[in-house]
Amino acid sequence: MAGTRRKSTYVLVHGAWHGGWCWKKVAPALRAAGHVVYTPTLTGLGERAHLANPAIDLATHVADVVNLLEAEELDKVVLVGHSYGGMVVTGVADRAAPRLRRVVYLDAFLPDNGKCLLDYLHPDRRAIIKQGEMGGFVDPLPMKIFGVTDPQDVAWVTRHEMHQSYRTFAQPVHFTGHGGANLPRTFVHCTNPPTGSFDQFAERLRNDPAWKFYELATGHDCMITDPENVIRILLENA
Repeated sequence: MAGTRRKSTYVLVHGAWHGGWCWKKVAPALRAAGHVVYTPTLTGLGERAHLANPAIDLATHVADVVNLLEAEELDKVVLVGHSYGGMVVTGVADRAAPRLRRVVYLDAFLPDNGKCLLDYLHPDRRAIIKQGEMGGFVDPLPMKIFGVTDPQDVAWVTRHEMHQSYRTFAQPVHFTGHGGANLPRTFVHCTNPPTGSFDQFAERLRNDPAWKFYELATGHDCMITDPENVIRILLENA
């Protein structure tokens, strides 16, 4: 019956250089549909930029989200990771699987045990990121890589993007369990323009019956460039 849809809890984890602000076009619609939505900002980014330092690593960001789940006593969570956020939610799913209903990889990295984000980059892109090793921080990549072209969106994202600790890209994820592999999982692949980083995961998962798979002909920052379809997919995976 209409009106009896079960309420879900979403935790939306942003990608590199972004913050919880990037879900501005998505979170209100999920809430309007009756769901509970958290959009945490990872340490050192967004409104937490005052905490930025080169010691922040992937484990810090995993702890950010695990601690949110525990402090808010959340369960049956639909955990969503965008881009770099895939590294984070994999670590979270490994540590907090009993609190989760599903993990959604939104054009995101899906790391194997012992791998870091740098391991999955094309050598040219890896070289750009590694330029941050000396100073401890990596500046945001050009906006066109994310497929953000609308002038208002470009201005908005540019105002809020922050540099990010190099160690978050270089630290491997280490599983203590199964990395969330026992949970229902979804992968959303964004294809226009292609980034060159996520085709490797899409090709592996496209026909895997253990995964729900979607493809969107939009830019990598799909929650900004195509929020309607992101909302649709997240509601279908509630």
